[in-house]
Amino acid sequence: MAEKILVVDDDKDICEILSFNLANEGYEAECAYSAEEALRKFTPSHSLILLDVMMGDMSGYKLAETLRHAGSTVPIIFLTAKDTENDMLTGFSVGGDDYISKPFSLKEIMARIKAILRRMTVAKEKNSRLVFDHVLIDLDSKEVMIDGNAVALTKTEFEILSLLASNPDRVFRREDIIDLLWKDALYTTERTIDVHITRLRKKLGAQASLISSRSGYGYRFNIPRG
Repeated sequence: MAEKILVVDDDKDICEILSFNLANEGYEAECAYSAEEALRKFTPSHSLILLDVMMGDMSGYKLAETLRHAGSTVPIIFLTAKDTENDMLTGFSVGGDDYISKPFSLKEIMARIKAILRRMTVAKEKNSRLVFDHVLIDLDSKEVMIDGNAVALTKTEFEILSLLASNPDRVFRREDIIDLLWKDALYTTERTIDVHITRLRKKLGAQASLISSRSGYGYRFNIPRG
């Protein structure tokens, strides 16, 4: 399956050039002409974002910051005419993975994309099995084992558990979980998340304390200490 890349730039000519060349390289490209449109179009299935900095009401920096706050780890490459050291530091501080100045070389962009996606693939292969004392979460086979015994989770329960466990000690708001896992589900509410968490913790039994709630904030996965 082709890697999906979201191109975000208010210059339609640049979007067309990039999407055409990305398609030639075997990627599936999707364009958004504003940060607001990008937020509506972005899903966890996107493998990378090519992001312009200077756009309309919401800047590329703000979009990146918003995605990181929501827990997304999707790689972001900034494309911008702003190339001072402070601009670059700002890009990295809000969660950018790379920074390419305009005018840019298409060959350079493709090389940077391939390098980042290659690193992500290696990282995923290394972290396809999450182990926390008595609990093993296999992200490839979608299985959970506690002390060697399989735990029967629904698809939704597994998705919530894997999201939290992949980002241990990070507090996820209920709306963050909905945005990351069920962005297009019109009838998923914050109360629905509470119900799924309750069922999930019940199935984890003696390991239920791995998932805790922070009153007024949301849920987190606790790394076992000691």
